[in-house]
Amino acid sequence: MARRLMYLVDTNVWLERLLDQEQSETVGAFLNSTDPGDLIVSDFALHSVGIIMCRLARAEDFVRFVADVFIEGGVALVRLDAADMVRLVSVMQSFGLDFDDAYQYVAAEKMGATIVSLDSDFDRTERGKVGPEEVALKG
Repeated sequence: MARRLMYLVDTNVWLERLLDQEQSETVGAFLNSTDPGDLIVSDFALHSVGIIMCRLARAEDFVRFVADVFIEGGVALVRLDAADMVRLVSVMQSFGLDFDDAYQYVAAEKMGATIVSLDSDFDRTERGKVGPEEVALKG
């Protein structure tokens, strides 16, 4: 049986939609064309979205996001273990990534997932990334 293609959705993709930014419609098309069971989110991304939404006084929107995406939507939440921090630091040094991007990278690597991001920093890594529009076109 063929292995399912999994997508790790980066923080900036969720925020693009939640904050109705420039590429919100593209992100919406990606999310609508992709089975939630094929999506994963790191705990770091979840916490980052929470911090930003709460700082913007949009805590209720964050609660609705958690319910829609994880509780009702079936998107998987993944985390790195303490032992993964050695790899995370190595990724930071190898590709010149900051901590949050390296966290996403190692989480995707660990899960065998493709990174979906609007962040060009992933373009200089071995795994690279795809934009939400690329996945939406496949769907």
